[in-house]
Amino acid sequence: MSRADNARAAAEDSLEDYAFRYVPRSFRRWSAGSIGVTALGSIAFLADFSIGASVGIEHGTHNAVLGILFASIVIFVVGLPIAYYAARFNLDLDLIARGSGFGYYGSSITTVIFAVFTCIFFALEGAIMAQGLHVAVAVPLPIGYFISTVVVIPIVIYGMRALERLQFWTTPLWLALALLPLLWVIVSDPGAVSAFVAFPGESDGIVSFGAIVASAAVCFALTPQLAEQIDVIRAMPPRTRANRLSWWASLLFAGPGWVLFSGIKQVIGVFLAVYLLTRVDPELGQRAAEPVRQFIALYESLMPEWLAVGLALVLVVVAQIKINVTNAYSGSLAWSNVYTRLTKTYPGRTIFILFNLAIALALMWMDVFSLISFVLSLYANVVMAWLVTIAADIAINKHVLGISPIFPEFRRGMLRDWNPVGLVSVALASLLSLAAFGGLLGEGVRPFSVLIAIGVAVVTTPFMALVTRGRYYLRRQSDGIASPMFDADGNPSGERLRCHVTGYIFERPDMLASAERGAHGETQFVSSLALTLDDSDRYVLPAESSARQAHSSPRTAEESRWQRGRGG
Repeated sequence: MSRADNARAAAEDSLEDYAFRYVPRSFRRWSAGSIGVTALGSIAFLADFSIGASVGIEHGTHNAVLGILFASIVIFVVGLPIAYYAARFNLDLDLIARGSGFGYYGSSITTVIFAVFTCIFFALEGAIMAQGLHVAVAVPLPIGYFISTVVVIPIVIYGMRALERLQFWTTPLWLALALLPLLWVIVSDPGAVSAFVAFPGESDGIVSFGAIVASAAVCFALTPQLAEQIDVIRAMPPRTRANRLSWWASLLFAGPGWVLFSGIKQVIGVFLAVYLLTRVDPELGQRAAEPVRQFIALYESLMPEWLAVGLALVLVVVAQIKINVTNAYSGSLAWSNVYTRLTKTYPGRTIFILFNLAIALALMWMDVFSLISFVLSLYANVVMAWLVTIAADIAINKHVLGISPIFPEFRRGMLRDWNPVGLVSVALASLLSLAAFGGLLGEGVRPFSVLIAIGVAVVTTPFMALVTRGRYYLRRQSDGIASPMFDADGNPSGERLRCHVTGYIFERPDMLASAERGAHGETQFVSSLALTLDDSDRYVLPAESSARQAHSSPRTAEESRWQRGRGG
């Protein structure tokens, strides 16, 4: 297959996911509210209950709740600039990272970090579903792991449209099954609330900063959920004066605001664990962190055991399909993006769905659920180093220092391959925080390893931008196309241009002028997708000289146009 044929196949196969490129206006036909509901539908996962229960059992209610609150505030602050860029420029997190400190190939490292997240959380959620099948209908756990893996495949293959329908129709059912019995227990059993407030956990119950941070560290591992939210909110419609209120509301609640709902579910998880240990069986120990047991206990306070088990199974299956469809979808996009960029070949997204699921299934068979607190605490160090670096580049380097280009460039030919700003920040923050987590910096520092990751990333990202003077962000200031990138409202332009390599029509933000002129010397256009799959430089415009880059204004004409229109 020729490179042009490969690019055409990738274009046809990615019409439902846009794994390698900007999401065009022609695809973004949903309202802002519809996108918000779809994005929030993916946070039905039950791991929140388990995470909250785990930290509550270990550190007690007060430390756990304060840790959850602390983590939620930090995650919201970190997520806001990233989610805004995804919705405003209609890009996924990998494409944002390319122009936000990592470079064209450098962002592959961060995409792998996210892809690993989708595998870990698919495994955790799949394990919960298998536990439900085991308790309700005696399905052996290994077989339950397999069932929870393969059940999502038919939906994931069909992409965004199938995902939107699934989340829309199942969200009301999930909310009713999860919240109604909880409200009944709170109202009917005030003693359960008193026990929750006074629960000391396995510690002495005294509030301490170390215990709060240790609780928060487990919660920080959920931060990459932001990337899954972004895979949906990048399909937001253009922001205009007419829809700006609904646009902002959907962005805030479905973007960084997902953590508000997640934090509430974690606190509920603490409550449910305490309810099990004080009202059902004090000998359960860490098994009180299993959502299946938690909800069966809730339902049994309202109805016969057989019905309680059945409803708990329905809740678990609905919730796990909702989130694991999203995990598999986002993971397949991430793996396919990295593979295609590095090899210049596109074997199809279905292969990467199966690859992602195979890793998740292996983790389930390795019983990763039993190590949930350790695995998430360890992973949180790298996660926060990565996402805080991107957020710092957007908020500080782009909007305060003016060193990083405002528009998060993602097209090959416009970007440097590697950018030390993001790479050094992530590497240094990860290494120092992991050293602290492993006790190499002293036992007193160990509980604060995630704070080290956050602090180092916040400081190193602007420091590296200043040291390098922004030389590694762009290899060109102009993409060679005369028409503007943004419309009068500051949204990416909907102008359509033909790619001379694939023959397909793409929208303006996806296009560059080709280095290969037409038969009569006219300018031809090439899509970012064609450049991604081309292993030569025949279509890539030459890099501009360092002297020209150094004397260019930090704000291009396109960026100025976007800034004038962004108040819409």
